[in-house]
Amino acid sequence: MAEKRKADDAEPITAQEPKKAKSDGTTTQEDPHWATPLSSFQGFEMIKILNDHPKNKSVFVHGKFRGHEEEAVVILEKTPFSEETLPFALSGETKLKVGLKNDIYGNYHGTPPAQVNGIKVSVVYPATPKHLVKYSQQQTYLVQETGDDYRNITLPFLQAEAFRIQWVYNILEHKQESERIVFEDPDKETGFILLPDMKWDLKQVNDLYLIAIVHKHGIKSLRDLTAEHLPLLHNILKKGQEAIQEKFSIPPCKLRIYLHYQPSYYHLHVHFTHLNFDAPGTGVERAHLLSDVIEHLEIMPDYYSKKTLAFCLRENDQLLAEFRKAGRVPQKSE
Repeated sequence: MAEKRKADDAEPITAQEPKKAKSDGTTTQEDPHWATPLSSFQGFEMIKILNDHPKNKSVFVHGKFRGHEEEAVVILEKTPFSEETLPFALSGETKLKVGLKNDIYGNYHGTPPAQVNGIKVSVVYPATPKHLVKYSQQQTYLVQETGDDYRNITLPFLQAEAFRIQWVYNILEHKQESERIVFEDPDKETGFILLPDMKWDLKQVNDLYLIAIVHKHGIKSLRDLTAEHLPLLHNILKKGQEAIQEKFSIPPCKLRIYLHYQPSYYHLHVHFTHLNFDAPGTGVERAHLLSDVIEHLEIMPDYYSKKTLAFCLRENDQLLAEFRKAGRVPQKSE
């Protein structure tokens, strides 16, 4: 994470001397230059805007760092106001330029002081072609995936693609982000790690967003869940709620707890968000409440291997091409 600056205002990324391996998960002697955290955007050259969301005040940018071939995706998001920053915003340091003044109503363009004007920055570097596709603006299609579709189309695609999730294992093995862990149950069958999602800056509980990542390997998604996994799911629900109430004083009745299908990565994880937070991916075409998932498996042990599940795919998603090949989604109209 770093604050946005113009590309010419700070030091460029340079090749680093290899660093000695350490047992605490920090940078190692063999790590490439991009493993070192950024301190600025000096040398960053924008190639194009992949997508933007005016409502969410965020933008997705494709670029490179001068002197390096690897590509990058940078996500910039305006941070929300907080009780701590409001006194600075509502002070003489905020300069106002009138846009419209009519009787008792006035609109102004405000330029607040630096401590109020920060942005959240997420960087994917090096970014693969798949990342560029993922963050690009595209047409979206609703897919109705039957159990047979999953076995004949989706599962072979997932197995062939072999999506990289080493970063998940780094968390589970305490090689990375161990200082961010809110709660951990180390049991290898029913345990999980609970930590903040990168969408949450930890400044306001109304924006709370935590992820529970299970220790057990081999559960890719909702489709793999059976009654055998009910102890795991009950444990995540109960202990996740308890940890959040203890740490953040948020009761279970103010939490939205759900799984995504399709998930963004194929290792079982559960989302915990505050009801006041309009989190991305909470629509009916993707989010499945954990309480509903538990109830469905209690009624029918293999429910999710048979249930038709709806989800959205974007135009350049290779899985959409596989569904089209199988005749399950209409071909793109010319």
